Amino acid sequence: MITQNELERVGYVKEQVSARLDLFEEIKRLKAEKNAIILAHYYQDGDIQDIADYIGDSLGLAQQAEKTKADIIVFAGVHFMAETAKLLNPNKKVVMPDFRAGCSLADSCPPADFKKFKDAHPDHIVISYINCTAAIKALSDIICTSSNAVQIVESLPKDQKIIFAPDKNLGAYVAKKTGRDLVLWDGACMVHEIFSLQKIAKLKVEHPDALLLAHPECEEPILKIADFVGSTTGILKFAKENSAKTFIVATESGILHQMQKNCPEKTFIPAPPDNNCACNDCPHMKLNTLEKVYLCMKHELPEVNIDPQLQAPALKSLKRMLEISASLGL
Repeated sequence: MITQNELERVGYVKEQVSARLDLFEEIKRLKAEKNAIILAHYYQDGDIQDIADYIGDSLGLAQQAEKTKADIIVFAGVHFMAETAKLLNPNKKVVMPDFRAGCSLADSCPPADFKKFKDAHPDHIVISYINCTAAIKALSDIICTSSNAVQIVESLPKDQKIIFAPDKNLGAYVAKKTGRDLVLWDGACMVHEIFSLQKIAKLKVEHPDALLLAHPECEEPILKIADFVGSTTGILKFAKENSAKTFIVATESGILHQMQKNCPEKTFIPAPPDNNCACNDCPHMKLNTLEKVYLCMKHELPEVNIDPQLQAPALKSLKRMLEISASLGL
């Protein structure tokens, strides 16, 4: 969790933005003036996706961050994503629209507790999902994303013992797909654990031709009835290439913006959560707004920095992921 002291340290910006200001034009001007690039995750609001230079999942965003020639990286996502960009670009300035945009999954894996867990399995290597803090990356041997987790596990010898952290649902999915006996950390994403099996089943009755697309961070009962399980990029690709006309989508609702842009003739229904809200938004992702993108570019704040002691080990585990992904053509 981000503390008030941390917000003050990074220079959290509070400023009233005039309603007469054309934010799209101002952001374009600032990008050119400052040689800045905007990287946005698929879970961001549509306006932010539309102004971004690159929209992607965690793997694609890491790859783009590694190769950018920009002087300033504006990361429209959550904190661990901006940290990843800074790890890969220690000499570039990385800013994010709202420094408070954290991650329930990253928060579910406190570094001190995880170190004890790791020490209890000294003959295991650690593969950590990229949705974790720099401190967890520094305790890991290889980072993975939902796009490459299966392939990275399969790239290791079959007798290699593995701890998989922090997402137990993704870990269980990877274990099932690879046949490997993974030791799982007990963490999860709040968004992907709220989908209602009963409500989805009802939707399937109402839309008998609809296909259910699910992210592997979802719980096993949802994955079991899904017609396709994959990363955000995989879900987008499947929906575009499949001949079906209606899809129920079990992941954060921000992805529907790109799905509808890619396939305007198709219908995309957000999978309903098991609560009184009709939405499945990530409250952390949705802290970012177009106004905050403008302000963070204008003031170049709040800035993301990495503890120097974490830089080298965290970068090493990230680099191993990128190297393995490149060798596998991912």
